Amino acid sequence: MSHSASQWGSPAASRRALLIHGMTMCSNSWEGIAQLLVAEGFFVIAPNLLGHGGRRCTKYRISDFAEDLRPYFAMDTSYDVIISHSFGCQVNLSLLPFLPKTKETTVILVDPPLESTEVQVKKYQNLFLEWTTNVKTAEEYMAENPAWSRRDCVLTALGMEMVDPDTVEVFRRNTSWSSIALKNVPPHVKITILASDPKLSTTCPLEHIPRDIERLNVKLLTGIGHWIQYECLDAIMDAIPLPRTKL
Repeated sequence: MSHSASQWGSPAASRRALLIHGMTMCSNSWEGIAQLLVAEGFFVIAPNLLGHGGRRCTKYRISDFAEDLRPYFAMDTSYDVIISHSFGCQVNLSLLPFLPKTKETTVILVDPPLESTEVQVKKYQNLFLEWTTNVKTAEEYMAENPAWSRRDCVLTALGMEMVDPDTVEVFRRNTSWSSIALKNVPPHVKITILASDPKLSTTCPLEHIPRDIERLNVKLLTGIGHWIQYECLDAIMDAIPLPRTKL
């Protein structure tokens, strides 16, 4: 590929997974889920989005982020599962039209910000500036998040340090976010939304999720906050169709 990514497992594996990180993260932050996927026979690829993992950010529309990932679908490359977190879910939804129609794809949206007003996007912008201007140490993340592993805390701090400050323009130029793509899920795609506990995170309120949509499943994770990929890996793995062990 023309830009940076993390890979796990063998390219010869029979199944493939694409992981799309959120704002302020980097490809390595998927380490925990990636290792579980490899154990299930997947080859896993996690790209660094524009402005992340040491990459510059020169384009700022959500569609630009999706277009930047188009090379991962070159030559009819397909994935059994595509998992995204937070802002990465908006990018993921923008990729739906590019998914091969000849293969069923499982899409997992991990605490997606589906409907965000200008006020909410401004809040995200302020958090971005706070987190990337005064980057916390891994030790500080461990103290604040006892459910996280040390590895996850280290990778979170690393991701924050590697963000291009210009990426803040994403919030200034996309002042509202929509989930309109969810209202017309392609027949070859099945989507699962994993929503955090509203008492712990307001990123994905249930009232923002369209109802009565075919091929859309929703699961509320009581007691789990926004960082589901750190705090409840089993919920993500349970949403992936896996071969049943024969008795």
